[in-house]
Amino acid sequence: MTMTLESLDHLSARDFQRLSEFIHSYSGIKMPVSKQSMVEGRLRRRVRALGVATLGDYCRYLFDQDGLESEAVGLIDAVSTNKTDFFREPDHFEFLAEQAVPALLAAQQVSRRAPLKIWSAACSIGAEPYTLAMVAAEIARANPDVRTSILATDICTEVIETATLGIYPESMIMPVPVDLRHRYVMRAKSGARDRVRIVPELRAMVGFGRLNLMDRTYPVDHDMHVIFCRNILIYFDKKTQQQVLSQLCDHLRPGGYLFLGHSETLAGFGLPLRAVATTVFQRLGDT
Repeated sequence: MTMTLESLDHLSARDFQRLSEFIHSYSGIKMPVSKQSMVEGRLRRRVRALGVATLGDYCRYLFDQDGLESEAVGLIDAVSTNKTDFFREPDHFEFLAEQAVPALLAAQQVSRRAPLKIWSAACSIGAEPYTLAMVAAEIARANPDVRTSILATDICTEVIETATLGIYPESMIMPVPVDLRHRYVMRAKSGARDRVRIVPELRAMVGFGRLNLMDRTYPVDHDMHVIFCRNILIYFDKKTQQQVLSQLCDHLRPGGYLFLGHSETLAGFGLPLRAVATTVFQRLGDT
């Protein structure tokens, strides 16, 4: 077997511990020793991009030469996991269209004067917010009084840039129903036959921005009707989950809906939410 310099470049136990502690304190993401190989692989690409010789040199730059101030975002971008799909966990989108929005309309929380306000709080490369935009556009076709504003945020700047463009491999949109593909997806103008782009009308519905869920305050309205925060809490410890969920509740209006990933739970957190479907919760209080 041929050994390369890269294959011999590994993090020391001390450097991995320092990285793990910083990543957790900054982003809430747990990095146990079992993830060391993954972290090394992702950071090698970052090391090459910066022109640094080794992972050890990179860690010395971060922790001994005050490099964290300028490199924190790049580090978090490198180690973040950004798994996403269009119409992932499709029952959530069915519930939104068939139960949540009709209930909000009946309660007059959404009307011609009051747009439906949705926040995708860990949007990755944009599949979730653009799926939400498709669902909202279909709702508007049946009820023109419903206007929708979608905020999409993520800690990773690279995925936000990709999401804003709205260009994807054609294979990625296979979960989108055929009729919705025809309405909301077009061939990318780049000329690449295997690339598609979300139509301008949907891209205009979504505003993208960087947000760290570990921040003590969020620059987000406190009257969201719907918040999707799916498949990110599994990377947090219980204390961080409690902190994040409590803050999300503060931005959800009474009667609004919080959607979590199917492997996530609110059990034991004592939040003002009631379960209304599988990993779908409604904010309690006067509407």
